[in-house]
Amino acid sequence: MSTTRGVLYIHSTPSALCPHIEWAVGGVFGMPVRLDWIAQPAERASYRTEYSWTGAVGTAARLATSLKGWQRIRFEVTEEPTLATEGERYSYTPKLGIFHATTGLHGDIVVPEDRIKKAMVTAALGGKDLVEALDELLGAPWDAELEPFRYAGDGTPVRWLHEVV
Repeated sequence: MSTTRGVLYIHSTPSALCPHIEWAVGGVFGMPVRLDWIAQPAERASYRTEYSWTGAVGTAARLATSLKGWQRIRFEVTEEPTLATEGERYSYTPKLGIFHATTGLHGDIVVPEDRIKKAMVTAALGGKDLVEALDELLGAPWDAELEPFRYAGDGTPVRWLHEVV
């Protein structure tokens, strides 16, 4: 089993969901998890947290699956690449739903060739504009919605679940 590491960013959630999020995250790791919640200044009466983790490849997908679809939560999960796997990034907002991207060694989003070709053909046939389609493939709508919540968390401490030595 390959291990990797990543970060779970809960950008905003109401206080009532905080224990449920801890329970869901703990379920992914198979152990109780306590997150350090701080006020989220970008949204009244909401909280944020960041949690660094080390675990099996695919942990980011399991975390995103356990949290997606919840109303009033905004989150991102990243997973670093390994020698055998690419990295991943998941972003979620209630308005836009889930976004998934493969990431390269330096965190850049990698868009598969067939998705770019589909965007080009769709644009050529009078469908969605190519620039708009490429923005979606790169997650620009999610970035635009999450950016105010990211800045509101500058300086937030990050805790490690466990470290690989």
